Amino acid sequence: MSQPYNIAFYVHHHGSGHIMRTLAIAKSLSDTSITLIGSNLGSYTQIIPEDYSIITLPMDTPEKADLYFSDRKPNGIHYSPLNIEGQRKRVEVMTRFFVSAFPLLLVVDVSAEAAMLASLCGIPYIAVKQHGKRDDLPHLHAYGNASGILAPYPEIMKSNDPDWVLEKTFHAGGIARFEPQKDHCDREGKKVAVIIGKGGTSLTAQVIAHLAEQCPQWHFQVLGETGTMVSNYPNISFMGNLSKPGLIMENCNIIIGNAGHNTVMEVAALGKRFIVVPEERPFDEQVEKARILAALNLASIVHPEELFEVRWNTLLENILAQEPDWTGIVSDTATAKAADYLKKIYDNNFSRSTTF
Repeated sequence: MSQPYNIAFYVHHHGSGHIMRTLAIAKSLSDTSITLIGSNLGSYTQIIPEDYSIITLPMDTPEKADLYFSDRKPNGIHYSPLNIEGQRKRVEVMTRFFVSAFPLLLVVDVSAEAAMLASLCGIPYIAVKQHGKRDDLPHLHAYGNASGILAPYPEIMKSNDPDWVLEKTFHAGGIARFEPQKDHCDREGKKVAVIIGKGGTSLTAQVIAHLAEQCPQWHFQVLGETGTMVSNYPNISFMGNLSKPGLIMENCNIIIGNAGHNTVMEVAALGKRFIVVPEERPFDEQVEKARILAALNLASIVHPEELFEVRWNTLLENILAQEPDWTGIVSDTATAKAADYLKKIYDNNFSRSTTF
């Protein structure tokens, strides 16, 4: 009997998009020993299957005990300050795992530093591709040394990457927690869902109040990290974090949200009209994704600095008359294709017979 596949996922600690994408792909991996590696996995233990191994990494940010901490901008790497105990222990934990778990394929979602460490240890890895201007030296090293590059979106959403990066990239298709469907919402309802993400947003309580004041005939249902937001406007409902936000989103005519990957894929799955507010992120990730969506006639862009300048009532009415075609952005086979790709790369590295 053959040994099971041994695949580990390095999951970046910023935002929930990485862990949700990882779990979706891992669910499609049969006959596979799965390990999750990351700094903030404790927040997701309730949704991580019990048979997955979890390796919790110490943070690589300075603590009070790091008396000799010194920040710097190193060459060829994005983040590597000096004299942080958590950073040293982080590397120790990962390298010990690489030694004990071999043969192993690592999926890096995402970190140029984790990719570099895997390269130094001679561990084959797959780099998960993100949008944005990622032609800097650390990213190019990460892509160049990878055994493969996995894009969790379709090829029509590709970035302006070097040809060799695109040729090396496998586009699995968009992954979302909702089943792809047509938008059947009643246009007469005039409901808007405003999605507040975890990564920081310009969609503040003041902006939402401005929307409500400009558009009294529209009802705004605010989902996500609403915190202590309150409103005296009758056409605003703060819904908070819901376990099933899709039920609210399905019944809204238009969705306003940032260009985070999860938000975009959820809007695509529900086939909704979309106003995208791209936030400032490293490597212009959201700006690039918003540009692609606009070029595909799938979204209207409102930049953060324009939030109080836009004539919202006119914009909402114009968008209500549009029919965006999200066909092909999200695929119900994307996770299975991604899983097959991981196994194929594993077989390529460890000379196993393959049926793909």
